[in-house]
Amino acid sequence: MTIKRSAVPGLALVTVASLAVAGCGSSSSGGSPSSNPSTSTSSAPHLHGTSFSILGQWTGEEQAAFQSVVDAFDKATGAKGKYSAASGGDEATVLGTKVNGGNPPDVAILSLPGAIAQYGNAGKLQAVSAAGKTAVAQNFASEWAQLATVKGTLYGVPVDASNKSTVWYNTKLFADAGLSSTPTTWPELISDAKTLGDSGVSVPFSVGGGDGWTLTDWFENAYLRTAGLQKYDELTHHQIKWTDPSVATALNALKQIWGDKSIVGSPSNAAKVPFTSSVDNVFKAKPTSAMVYEASFVATTITGDKDPAKVGTDAKFFPFPSIGDSGSVLEAAGDFAVAFTKNPAVQDFLTYLASPQAAQLLVSYHGSGFLSANQNLSDTAYPDPTSADLAKQIVSVGPDFRFDMSDQAPAAFGGTPNKGEWADLQTFLKNGNVAAAQRQLEKDANAAKGW
Repeated sequence: MTIKRSAVPGLALVTVASLAVAGCGSSSSGGSPSSNPSTSTSSAPHLHGTSFSILGQWTGEEQAAFQSVVDAFDKATGAKGKYSAASGGDEATVLGTKVNGGNPPDVAILSLPGAIAQYGNAGKLQAVSAAGKTAVAQNFASEWAQLATVKGTLYGVPVDASNKSTVWYNTKLFADAGLSSTPTTWPELISDAKTLGDSGVSVPFSVGGGDGWTLTDWFENAYLRTAGLQKYDELTHHQIKWTDPSVATALNALKQIWGDKSIVGSPSNAAKVPFTSSVDNVFKAKPTSAMVYEASFVATTITGDKDPAKVGTDAKFFPFPSIGDSGSVLEAAGDFAVAFTKNPAVQDFLTYLASPQAAQLLVSYHGSGFLSANQNLSDTAYPDPTSADLAKQIVSVGPDFRFDMSDQAPAAFGGTPNKGEWADLQTFLKNGNVAAAQRQLEKDANAAKGW
């Protein structure tokens, strides 16, 4: 799955700031692996004896799921891929050290399009081969390729995705409050939250403001629905100011929930709640809240925290509601595989990662929580209906999604705890001052380098 930012909240900061990558050149020789690598051992493997390294941050079941993909590629081609998880989840520092020492990995898994752009602009990444470009074009909406394209050159292939437009809810508390359906519009969301409060839920909406990145995700969903795709792109790259009226519109929408004590309790307290606690508040044995906004990885947070709620029964989700006439739009995030060296196995491996066969192995591994934006992957590949539904939203929206805005911003603004956008939105959560928030956001955006 894409980065669980709750586990490594500082990764965005150090990835963009400290990574330097070496390597140059062209695509590898040799053809792509079979479309069914697990059974393609009858012919002589064309990469026999070729070893290559992959650096990422996945551990546990996520690592096991990705390893199954590597193993299938190895079996088909005769290559030997070795995946290593960065120590402490700090991929940026580990990769930076390797590169500065002249020993970069052959492949790395990156979550930030801004990092891909940084390396591409510096001429340090290897372009994806023609076969890889074809695989990406055939299997993914065009927006995914654009995220990994720098000045017309594709440098990365999508590996996994997360759906960041989901609201998770406690089904029993909804039923107890007499709510037989879930909200589809912003006014319905507010009305249902008040109904839950009236039914006895002490804090209807659990907001994990203690981790500032959750608030950026809230804002991005509201902004995408009030400002539209084009302005979202413009604000993402600071082509319009944070003092723009469109930002005020989104902040005022958020204030309808964040500033209502009957919905979120004390805003000052909400600004102290960690992400994992915000989930636990909804799904622990004696829940104090009925809803929590965050991405598809809430499902694995529930199981990882050993909350008693069962995903798909006690814990379900609904799409982030529309605001006005926003229609079907979605915020997503994901990881991309990029190449640093001329190793002969690398381009074939990237091409394979873009295939439905690789995606099926990745998402079908029970407990990994991985999703894929691969349009040619069957829903039946997922181990449970909830995962399938989460992925279906990502695929069905096509190019009408946008990647996490703060993950595309300079780290000093969009990825630093207690600074920049994280801190500014925490302050806004507490005081609700729209104009002051806009001024501070613009000031901090101007101070950040790398737009």
